[in-house]
Amino acid sequence: MKKLVPALCLTAVAVAATATATPASAQPSADTTVTFTVATANLNIEVPASVNLGSAFPGQTVTGQLGTVTVRDERAAASATWTASVVATQFDTGTDDPSQVIQPQLVEYWSGPATATTGTGTFVPGQPTRADRVALGVPRTAFSKTSGSGNNTASWNPTLEITIPPSAVGGLYSGTVTHSVS
Repeated sequence: MKKLVPALCLTAVAVAATATATPASAQPSADTTVTFTVATANLNIEVPASVNLGSAFPGQTVTGQLGTVTVRDERAAASATWTASVVATQFDTGTDDPSQVIQPQLVEYWSGPATATTGTGTFVPGQPTRADRVALGVPRTAFSKTSGSGNNTASWNPTLEITIPPSAVGGLYSGTVTHSVS
């Protein structure tokens, strides 16, 4: 008889190997770009709506302060310079009769010094004192800012001196003093 030899049975065992990937070398720092906007506004001038300088007789002068004039520069500019100008119309009683008209060259103005300022730079009064007064028949520099940057303000309280001609007729005279800034 034959002897049976047990057959050897081999089972293949599959071994799954998991490979662990090592990360690429990590960066010690990283940048994020951040942006924002610095808001800007306008260059404005604020003036009193009206003022009454009182009264005087023909051949005299009437003098008074106009009230606070303020320039607001909210442009946030690197070079925040500006010039405020002033000019006047004729003053009259509502007619163009020469005896009821005071010409703008008889209206004198001086800014005086600044009453308040904010921001950096150099603020320059157009006419610091009465001795520096100018006639308003043509546009004149009232105030200026000649250097500095960023937002700023300047205020002043100018004086008007109006010479009343000897031939003037009595009555209520009105005119306009216009300030502008650029």
